[in-house]
Amino acid sequence: MHDPSSAAFHMADIRNKRPTRRRAVAVGELVAGPLAYPLIVERRLPKGDALVMAEIAGLQGAKQAANLMPLCHPLMLELVRVRCEPVPERHAIRVTCEVATEARTGVEMEALAGVSAALLTLYDLTKPVEPALQIEGIRLLFKEGGKKGLWRHPDGMREQDEAQYRPRGLARLEGVPCAVVTLSDRASAASEGAGGAAAVAASAADRASEGDYQDRAGPVLVEALRQLGAQVDAADILPDGIEPLAARLRALAGQGVRLALCTGGTGLGPRDHTPEALRSLGGREVPGLAEAFRSEGAKYTPLAWLSRAIAVQFEGLLIIALPGSPRAVAQGMEILSPLLAHALAMMDGEGH
Repeated sequence: MHDPSSAAFHMADIRNKRPTRRRAVAVGELVAGPLAYPLIVERRLPKGDALVMAEIAGLQGAKQAANLMPLCHPLMLELVRVRCEPVPERHAIRVTCEVATEARTGVEMEALAGVSAALLTLYDLTKPVEPALQIEGIRLLFKEGGKKGLWRHPDGMREQDEAQYRPRGLARLEGVPCAVVTLSDRASAASEGAGGAAAVAASAADRASEGDYQDRAGPVLVEALRQLGAQVDAADILPDGIEPLAARLRALAGQGVRLALCTGGTGLGPRDHTPEALRSLGGREVPGLAEAFRSEGAKYTPLAWLSRAIAVQFEGLLIIALPGSPRAVAQGMEILSPLLAHALAMMDGEGH
């Protein structure tokens, strides 16, 4: 229900978001017509070189986005690049604006503001010789970064734009066999008492009435892996402890599973033994992955520093142990997803 005492508008609260590398490219066109077009491209307009001035205006427009749009967050931009491309067959000037930075929010508005300012400047400098000008097709080509990764406009991109900007999405795990293991005494007891995996998938309301404990973190990992294209056939719930987990991981390695994500048992409690289980396998630790989770996770909450998250390479299996809360594993996947495919490629000897 709307609170009448609240403001009608508000700036989005991004304090709990993690800064990531962001990039956006926008595009638009000025249709100049057969009279004005050659004057623009030959730089013979009465007011001067419209193409150079449009690039400068685009830079300024991108930097001033927050001043133009009241609810847009001010950002320290690290890159603004404006390009003006003649399109002879349409007597048009095509403008693209690329903007990038590292921040908690995206830069698509800055890219759109840059394109708009450049096109308006072209219009202003061209109208003395041709008042029948038209600005059209302003849109976002793509944006990168943040929790959602790469987004492309459904109308697609030209091959030239693909080659110029090379949009970068998350490296996928297409068809890679993966597994998820939840470590929890309570969830394991609930699963066994309710009849196994099928019962675990029953409604939360049904189980809540019985006092059972539902595994909510494991399904988050399963869904995140499947969104990357992974094949997830195994999703186990085991009691806390060393040997049950170690035995299951040995079995997964023997079955050719390449990536196992564990959730739970990484804290400081007396039954939290997941790191010890992974070390008991005798594989190689991959400390950078665990440190990435802690250092980047601390941007969400300082409690991340208390996690004993760990990553181990055992035979052909990469195992990563994350905390047991759904929020922590969702944040962990956001942090680690860009690294997983490359890590498996390195394990296969494909180099850096």
